[in-house]
Amino acid sequence: MLIIVDKKTPEEAKFNLMKFGELMELETAGITYPAISGHPDIFFTQIDDQLVLAPNLPPAFLETLKRKHIDYQLGEYLVGTTYPETAKYNAVVTSKYLVHNTKITDTKIRSLCEGKTWIHTNQGYSRCNLIFLDDQHAMTSDAGIAKQLLKRGVETLLLNPDGIVLPGFKHGFFGGCCGVLDKKLFVLGNLDKYPDGERVRSFAAAAGFPIIALCNTALFDGGGVFFCL
Repeated sequence: MLIIVDKKTPEEAKFNLMKFGELMELETAGITYPAISGHPDIFFTQIDDQLVLAPNLPPAFLETLKRKHIDYQLGEYLVGTTYPETAKYNAVVTSKYLVHNTKITDTKIRSLCEGKTWIHTNQGYSRCNLIFLDDQHAMTSDAGIAKQLLKRGVETLLLNPDGIVLPGFKHGFFGGCCGVLDKKLFVLGNLDKYPDGERVRSFAAAAGFPIIALCNTALFDGGGVFFCL
């Protein structure tokens, strides 16, 4: 198991994640702006059992993926410093859906998702704002995404992003605090310190997903926790 996280993730969370697998702590310089320069969801898209990744990801991380025998393909577009070059890989893909602003989705992601239902949203930072527990249950901090999912019968919890830490910004987003593994929701932070924490607990419990709080801090948007088998 390889677990991809931002190097700036709280140390307590990294310590707890190491119980589940080896960490790859993402850090880049000179590619995009500092607040998101280590965010997995800026450089990677998870599609079924493989990754699509930005071709300008630093080579050292490619070597780690090869060493861990992680299946990946290179996308076409480079990550850059401005939108939409910052969001080409910020898509959410489940066994059934591709959720993204499909006008900007990298072509490799599009080709690998031809057999899935595409849900277009105006929000290009879809993975920042969205986490699926399974194909029928999702949580998002974006009202537009929630509207599109609800139209398709996905039970969706709309959350307030206030109280989520993303250094350099007023707040982060809920999807960037989370990862899912083995029907468990992993959260970077303590839900007791988040105004919508009880709503998250109730929704996850109803869907049958226990929550693992990785650290005792306010929720931290680190661009997601990516579990790679």
